[in-house]
Amino acid sequence: MKRLLPVLLAALMLALLQAPPAVAGPRADQARLNDLGCNAGPVDGVVGARTRSAILRFQSRHGWRQTGSLTRGQRSRLHATTARRCDRRPVPARSGTGRRIVLSQGQNWIWLVGPRGRVLAQGGIIDNPRVLAKGSYATRSYCGRAARIRWNTTATGSVHMQNFVRFAPCGIGFHRIPTWSVRGAQIHPNWYLGTNLDASHGCIRVTRAMSFRIWDFTATRRTPVRVV
Repeated sequence: MKRLLPVLLAALMLALLQAPPAVAGPRADQARLNDLGCNAGPVDGVVGARTRSAILRFQSRHGWRQTGSLTRGQRSRLHATTARRCDRRPVPARSGTGRRIVLSQGQNWIWLVGPRGRVLAQGGIIDNPRVLAKGSYATRSYCGRAARIRWNTTATGSVHMQNFVRFAPCGIGFHRIPTWSVRGAQIHPNWYLGTNLDASHGCIRVTRAMSFRIWDFTATRRTPVRVV
């Protein structure tokens, strides 16, 4: 029995470390989501749209159906030491090799991958799988339209799309979350990205910072894009 005691104590400590807190609530969930880079916003106990967006990112990171509400099992996983971070994700398998851009419609996520497979940047997106099919594409001109437009606009001119980089026919490209031409404000906040809270008209919306990263990453050469 004395020999088994250290083993039993070690197993108990491991179970306690992986178990959810005895009293868990919205504040604890929000704090934990923020610790994992899921961006729940203020820890105020109010489960609003921003908290739900963080839950969506947490669910997509673990390959679960995106509902915006945690099940009992998902909450246990959230507070376990084995929970995965939302802001750092591995590049999906079977997404090509070499220097490329990888886009996951299931995760609402994008990766800029260097020539040796190193992830140079990653982050959330808003897209529309009903318009953009899975497959292989490349950044270039399509349908006689420019491959790159620093300040693209809609037909009415009411909305700007900064750092537009075209990669699929005919009007599909990467760009910053659109901004209203008059006010200059984005049409939705950054925390929509990485979720299914909205859908684009087919393009890939990213943060302002990511739009500059993509613009620079594709500046000197045609860049493969894999949609998975």
